[in-house]
Amino acid sequence: MSRAGSSHGADGTYGAVVFHSTSAAIRADKTLRKAAVEAKLIPTPREISSDCGLALRISFEERDDVVALLTAAGVEIDGVHRL
Repeated sequence: MSRAGSSHGADGTYGAVVFHSTSAAIRADKTLRKAAVEAKLIPTPREISSDCGLALRISFEERDDVVALLTAAGVEIDGVHRL
């Protein structure tokens, strides 16, 4: 996994993790920070339908690891989309 301060995925592709609530997005951000995973809170892109106005930008190639970390922490996600 990319660690904080490193560059994004090897292929340069980002993903957006979307949530049902703002509180879930903030909790996910804190969870990934604790695990030293590079992620950034962003406004949910308009082309992605979501109940929440916040998403987490991640390296798309790390999506499986990110989903596993968030699931283990009990953070419910709405989905992961390629940006």
